[in-house]
Amino acid sequence: MQVNPNNRRHRIRAAAGSAVLIGLGQLYNRQIVKGLLFLLSAQLFIWSYCPLALRGIAGLISLGDVPTKVVRGKVIPGDHSIFLMINGVMTCVIVLLFIGFYALNIADAWKNGELRDRGKPVPGFRASVKQAKFKHFPYLLLLPAFVFVLFVTVIPLVFNVMIAFTNYSAPGHIPDRSLVDWTGLRTFTDLFAQKAWRSTFLGISLWNIVWAAASTITVFFSGLLLAMMINHPRIRFKKFWRTAFMLPWAVPQFISILVFRVLLNGSFGPVNGFLASLGLPPVSWLSDPTMAKASILLVNLWFSTPFLMALMAGILTTMPRDLYEAADVDGATAAQKFFGITLPLVKLATAPIFIMQFAFNFNNFNLIYLLTDGKPNNPDYYYAGSTDILISWIFKMTLNQSQFNMASAVSIIMFVFIALFSLWNYRRMKAL
Repeated sequence: MQVNPNNRRHRIRAAAGSAVLIGLGQLYNRQIVKGLLFLLSAQLFIWSYCPLALRGIAGLISLGDVPTKVVRGKVIPGDHSIFLMINGVMTCVIVLLFIGFYALNIADAWKNGELRDRGKPVPGFRASVKQAKFKHFPYLLLLPAFVFVLFVTVIPLVFNVMIAFTNYSAPGHIPDRSLVDWTGLRTFTDLFAQKAWRSTFLGISLWNIVWAAASTITVFFSGLLLAMMINHPRIRFKKFWRTAFMLPWAVPQFISILVFRVLLNGSFGPVNGFLASLGLPPVSWLSDPTMAKASILLVNLWFSTPFLMALMAGILTTMPRDLYEAADVDGATAAQKFFGITLPLVKLATAPIFIMQFAFNFNNFNLIYLLTDGKPNNPDYYYAGSTDILISWIFKMTLNQSQFNMASAVSIIMFVFIALFSLWNYRRMKAL
């Protein structure tokens, strides 16, 4: 029997059948068990979940019509806009998964129809299971992780983004006493158009960038300096010094931060007590805006330097000695060897970690919140203090002031900035 290689009859009919009715193309390809399973799964979804899906999507669009009311002392439950939004997002995800199942059904029918067009036998159910077991086994292993990431990371992220396009905020739009409405880009407009919001956002953003850059650079060079000092041939007891400098990193950070908060207290802190014993005036470590920011940088230097020191020490031990020997022959000074050999090689090896350190410091909530709580207060700022960074400001707007839509808008801007900054630097440093 001669087979025409250009014959596409079976694949087209099978794909068209599966497009019309899920499982029909498999039945056409004489895959009875697979076709019935596809057909049964689709019918169960359509008849059992479609009514719920329609209500979920309708609730996502409207966000509710009837708020909770109190009539004659009785509470009459109404629609909860946030629950409707969450339910609608999950409904959309499930519908998208079903659409993927629908596309898979068509692709499977096309592939097996193509086998028939080529005169090859179509695998039965057992053969299909065995083939999927070996060919698609990695995907089956990744499936639980995919589902976990989908419902624990992706859905909350989408929900957070959607909040920015609503008026979900106190006091007028907090469910279930009142409903939440879609407002489009009004939240972002208010963030930049209203003077109070704009000055707060720009002021905190500027300090946030300065803090992230200064903390990253100071820790980088302090770690490099300590590593070079410990690795110097004339330094003895290297293991002792490495252990001593690693101790701040080994202690739980939140405990150390609280200890520093007591040490730097302006009223009864031991540091000011020591200065007073020397006849020196007390320093407003945490109550003056400028000193509070400097204190944050110093405390971060204490915490983060040991990690960079250990990293730099490992890198310095792998430096090619012949480069330094050649530099000595050419009469290079210590500064020239540092800036011409050591620093470029260290930067090349630590570039990805340097970017990650910047991103971490940009969102370093623990240090800011536990050390200063964003204080001292700034009368020009909206729900924020002088040392607040964007993440701590978001925390206060969310949990203390219930300004959920504005907090969501700021978090979106933060995410976009960090993502673009990291991607741009990774591309420049050829780390991707």
